[in-house]
Amino acid sequence: MQDDMIKKITDSPTYHKLVTTRSTYAWIMTILVMVAYYGFILLVAFDKELLASKIGAGVTSLGVPLGLGVIVFTILVTNIYVRRANSEFDDMTAQIVKEAKQ
Repeated sequence: MQDDMIKKITDSPTYHKLVTTRSTYAWIMTILVMVAYYGFILLVAFDKELLASKIGAGVTSLGVPLGLGVIVFTILVTNIYVRRANSEFDDMTAQIVKEAKQ
């Protein structure tokens, strides 16, 4: 019985759509986060003068808000992924389970 249900699930077009969509989406989000993090690290490594430049008349350098921006960007990307996973991906998973039980 388990093998039959597994076969139903893996043969389902909804399952294949879920796997493709979720994988593509995860890779896109991963690339975005990596560009943000590695971009910041490359700035630290190769353009210290830019990051050390002062903002206005204060003592804060440009590196501080950029570093915070990377952290906030990562939180936003995670939030976007979780929202989509909890709605669209969970709905597709429920539909696959429902189809497999029939």
